[in-house]
Amino acid sequence: MTAPQPGQPVVFRNATVLTMDDAHTVLSNADVLVSGERIAAVGPGLAVPDGTAEIDAAGGIVMPGMVDTHRHMWQTAMRGYGADWTLTQYFVYYYLQWGKIFRPEDYYAGNLLSAIEAVDAGVTTSVDWSHGLRTTDHADAAVDALESVPGRFVLGYGNIFAGAWEWATTPEFRDFYTRRIDGKGDMLGFQIAFDLPGIEGFPEKAAFDVARDLGVNVTTHAGVWKVTGDVGINQMYDGGYMTPGTIYVHAASLSPDSYHKIAATGGFASVSTESECNAGQGYSPTWRLRKYGIPVSLSNDTSVWWSADMFAAMRATLNADRAKTHDEAHEKDETLTNHFLRAEEVVDYATRGGAKALGLDASIGSVEVGKKADLVLVKNDNSPVSFPVLHPYGHVVYQAGRGEVHTVLVNGKVVKHDHKLVGIDLAAAKAKIDATIEYLKAEHGAEEWEKGMHPEIPEHEILNNPYTYRDDVSAWKESD
Repeated sequence: MTAPQPGQPVVFRNATVLTMDDAHTVLSNADVLVSGERIAAVGPGLAVPDGTAEIDAAGGIVMPGMVDTHRHMWQTAMRGYGADWTLTQYFVYYYLQWGKIFRPEDYYAGNLLSAIEAVDAGVTTSVDWSHGLRTTDHADAAVDALESVPGRFVLGYGNIFAGAWEWATTPEFRDFYTRRIDGKGDMLGFQIAFDLPGIEGFPEKAAFDVARDLGVNVTTHAGVWKVTGDVGINQMYDGGYMTPGTIYVHAASLSPDSYHKIAATGGFASVSTESECNAGQGYSPTWRLRKYGIPVSLSNDTSVWWSADMFAAMRATLNADRAKTHDEAHEKDETLTNHFLRAEEVVDYATRGGAKALGLDASIGSVEVGKKADLVLVKNDNSPVSFPVLHPYGHVVYQAGRGEVHTVLVNGKVVKHDHKLVGIDLAAAKAKIDATIEYLKAEHGAEEWEKGMHPEIPEHEILNNPYTYRDDVSAWKESD
């Protein structure tokens, strides 16, 4: 099946359409017409211009492109390396030991592969939470990679090797913003990314002032167990820096007062459920956030642990929320008979919720006429789990995955079609990654490189068991 040509109108025919509009309208056997950058029409049996490329979407689901609001893309070269790490081990590796050896070309390699990985999985917008930008050369390399891939990106500029009040206030930082970001529109956005561990005197105030002067939002890892807590939230609130559009990543270990402050000031949460459940920031907090009315978006954190697959993020989020509410009921000797969080809401988190968190809701996040055409067709006629589609939201969350992503459009441009990437040189990206891995292995040495992947397993107690099998068990089993 030939991919549509650049500039050619495209129509998806006979799909189930998850519009993710305000009413969460679901359309059956409907068409979606794309002309230029935008969605031109939605409905059954659409008349289309001559020369429109038609995509058979029967039996499939057309939905908005997914939005990842927090991803350390530069670490993608080390895919899976930290599978058995805790958050402490992650901090030791990147913050204290090896993060400083990454060169600009290594940032380019990681970002390039991560960006390709995202659009391949139907994640049309990704926040590059790029928190190791020691120099603006590193930042330039990160943006070069993002701009080479036909996706929508937001650079979260950060530097874990210095205080935010140091790097964000430099002329070099402002020059970078002017050169590479200002005026780029919604294909390349910008945030300032830093954390607040509660340092006396609130030195981060200077970085907030820079963000306010530039008119950009702050994204921060908040509510990370024993790392960033209520003190930082109070500093932000008392200083008047908890502004609408601020994104609080994880938000898993905060007091009721802090959650109230986030809700009252128009903040958003970015929940990375796989990360929170594995690394230890705190229990994935959607069950808590809904009590305070804090809007939720989803994110994938880093491929040093997990991939950019938002289907996995949705599934993990729904599972974690339900596990928590069941467990709370069981602690009271009660049985939960109805779920609070539904698949429909989690699909919203992964699409419209992310668009709202990034201030892009007017442009993306739903399948509505006039919006930018960031679209995903979920369909795989060769997969036994692709049919039947009875509960489309449940199908997206619990049945679909990267292998069901048939077609992806970003800003009206086809970037994946018939399960194949379009106009993307994956072999070149792999060569860049190979060069980075070769460099990292040489810097570590063979023993240290292997040691990093295999942290010590702590001892644990095995309880004495008071029960033993009867001596004659074998005899009576055999007699049966």
